[in-house]
Amino acid sequence: MPAVVLGIRFAASIARYTRSAFLEVIRQDFIRTARAKGLAERAVIFGHALKNAMIPVVTIIGMQISGLLTSSLLTETIFAIPGLGRLSIWALSNRDFPLVQGIVLFTAVVFVIGNLIVDISYAFLDPRVRLQ
Repeated sequence: MPAVVLGIRFAASIARYTRSAFLEVIRQDFIRTARAKGLAERAVIFGHALKNAMIPVVTIIGMQISGLLTSSLLTETIFAIPGLGRLSIWALSNRDFPLVQGIVLFTAVVFVIGNLIVDISYAFLDPRVRLQ
């Protein structure tokens, strides 16, 4: 149940962004050109359209990493699951400021690493982006 509570909101928004990005990409000229060259519909969809549609979706997923970390605080408290969220509430209520600083630092590092992974994945998804 806690995994469903945490994941359903993010899954719905990711599905919505994927659909809108895919519908935008499928109408572009390079998709028509790929179909005109005689490529199979499956190759057009997976090879060309979906790869280009995933660029904004990967960005949204990277931004939602922090939202997933912060929303777990409430979910862990409600379901009485030991984790970073409950630990941070305990540390705040007991005024354990070094522990609070450690949790904030850990959250910031996870957020930065998530954004770094998103930026690196752009090079694999979009051939116009090059790592230098």
